[in-house]
Order: sequence, then C-alpha cells, then structure tokens
Amino acid sequence: MRPRALEWSVENCTIGRAMAILGERWTLVVLREVFNGIFRFDDMRERTGMPRQVLTNRLGVLVDNGILRRVPYREPGSRARDEYRLTEKGFDLYPLIVAVREWGDRYLADPGGPPLETVHRDCGAHVHATLVCEAGHHEVAPRDVVPRPGPGAIRRTPAEV
Repeated sequence: MRPRALEWSVENCTIGRAMAILGERWTLVVLREVFNGIFRFDDMRERTGMPRQVLTNRLGVLVDNGILRRVPYREPGSRARDEYRLTEKGFDLYPLIVAVREWGDRYLADPGGPPLETVHRDCGAHVHATLVCEAGHHEVAPRDVVPRPGPGAIRRTPAEV
C-alpha cells in the first residue's frame, strides 16, 4: 500500500523553504551566538573560529531573510560597524534552537553533562521545547502527532502519482 502523503505535492513545502535559509551548518551556530548575546562580527569569529567569508555570508542570508537586523555602533576612535540583532522573526526560532540543544544534550553531550542550560529568567527552572496542541494538551508525544494536508496543500495529479 502506498503512503497517502504521495498524493500531495511538496513543491510549496515550508520545511524545504525554511531549510533553504537555515539548513547550512553555520547558520544555526550564528543563531546560537546571537541568542547567547554575541552580536558583533569579530566576537562571533573569535568565539566560533568560523572563516570570515562564511560568517559574512551567513549573516547576509539571515539579514536578507529578516531574521537578523543590522544595528550600527561605533567604538571611540573606530569606524562605524554593525551589530546583528534578532528581529521578531528571529526570536520565533528560539524554540528550534532549544529543541536542537536538548537533542544534542541527550545524545551528544560529554560525560560531564551539557555545556549550556536554558532556564527561566524569573525562577531559574529549566526551559524545554515541547509539543502542545491548540486544545490545551501539553507535552504531546511525537507518536501522537499525525501530519495531514493543510489549507495550502496541492494535490498531485494522477499522472504525477
């Protein structure tokens, strides 16, 4: 029996579109740095060891896609430069970063434990990425979630299937 998903096109898949922006390895590293309060090019380069041109390209993609914005600053006696700050679109990626970090902590951390924790600023308790449904069910298990065609789904023609 063929999976029903084959009846639907993936030409307008938003996961594919998101990965066209976020899918390069260094992109999430840049986002990690900005979420950790590293906003300046030289600081990012120093902390990550990323090649200059790669960092320039990644920052450009994130700015061009409205995830980061440039904010000018000038150190006394120096030329004007830019910091890179998150936009609302960028802040919306934080659950993704937390989920990736949690997966890495679970499967890839050193024996001493993870190098970073995410905690609630007000109370200090750990923060986690979880699945919730609109009806108010919290911590929905991945096996309890099913995909279905959304309002923008495009049905493939019989010749395409």
